[in-house]
Amino acid sequence: MGIAFVSAVVLIGSAGAGAVAAPAVAERVGLQRAMEELIAAGAAGVQVRVHDQHGGWTGSAGVAELGRPEPVPVDGRFRIGSITKTFVATVLLQLVGEGRLGLEDPVARHLPQFGLDPRITVRMVLQHTSGLFSYTGELRPDGTIETGILPESGRASVDAFYRDYQPDELIRFALTKPARFEPGTDWSYSNTNYQLAGMLIEKLTGLPYGLQIYSRIVVPLGLWETLVPGTWPEIIGPHAHGYLVYEENGAQLTADLTRQNPSWAGAAGEMISSTRDLDTFVGALFGGRLLAPPLLAEMRTTRPMAPGMDYGLGLLRQEFGPECVGIGHNGNVPGYYSEAYSTIDGTRRFEMSVTTGTVLRWDDFEGFAELFAKANAVVTQGLCGE
Repeated sequence: MGIAFVSAVVLIGSAGAGAVAAPAVAERVGLQRAMEELIAAGAAGVQVRVHDQHGGWTGSAGVAELGRPEPVPVDGRFRIGSITKTFVATVLLQLVGEGRLGLEDPVARHLPQFGLDPRITVRMVLQHTSGLFSYTGELRPDGTIETGILPESGRASVDAFYRDYQPDELIRFALTKPARFEPGTDWSYSNTNYQLAGMLIEKLTGLPYGLQIYSRIVVPLGLWETLVPGTWPEIIGPHAHGYLVYEENGAQLTADLTRQNPSWAGAAGEMISSTRDLDTFVGALFGGRLLAPPLLAEMRTTRPMAPGMDYGLGLLRQEFGPECVGIGHNGNVPGYYSEAYSTIDGTRRFEMSVTTGTVLRWDDFEGFAELFAKANAVVTQGLCGE
């Protein structure tokens, strides 16, 4: 969209030989084509990882940084956004398994300082059925935006991502807004729920939720490219840059938001990882290495959220194509969009990071929907094949 992008695709692993190699190569060509179409739609870069019966494969398209020719590194780190929620839900379910709380416990019993509706349970928080307003803003039924704690436009919408936020501040802001519905009667995605989930972990363990993720998931699985950064703004190691478009005095400007203070996202979406680490995490989670079977079954029990999409406890179940259903999560923070999915039977896994370029504003829901559709096509190709 007005910028010449340099594309690169890197292959790792082996598809085998003979009849096995042909379909593998065909699928990779289709996946590469879908990635190139995503770049043409306005993404700056994309990297993917596929794990299936043909082995492992990584690829990238676009550039790591606008104005420079270097390709997106296939081993790059990136901001995973709401995939953080799956890590948080896993830890909280581990605490359920240890008897420290129950899924039907009122959240107010453990966090009385907020004066929450006593009908809101731990399960409702993890499944987004609490009815609590999302502190990052909501889309009203008429298509207009109910502004959250982050400024909606102008330079202020960029500067907001460089200041410190506390979970208590974010939750209390959300509670100044009316509940969207009675607890447990409907579904609505709310980042406020996972700020509460993070605080529950800290209340029950006496330690920051990030340390619990490290000790319970990162260290046991060896996820050495995964970070819970807190207020630290950097991305360690190889990475692509992500951008945010905003308007000021009638001009459209672009900010590089690779470096940002992720405390605004917190337990709802602050983490940094890589496709390699996410692949290990997804495989371990659905392979039963992190949760006992009854708890994993609870996590995977979903309720409808939209046509072809259901939500469990920190998990999204989505129909990507005929007889192709993925379970995992996606994530979106300024500059970065990510996906991490497994097929239901666990035979295929797919992870992706997209860096946004110069065509997408933070409040541009229509533009994001178009880019999301192209990203969804990449996921479909990678998870479902031709």
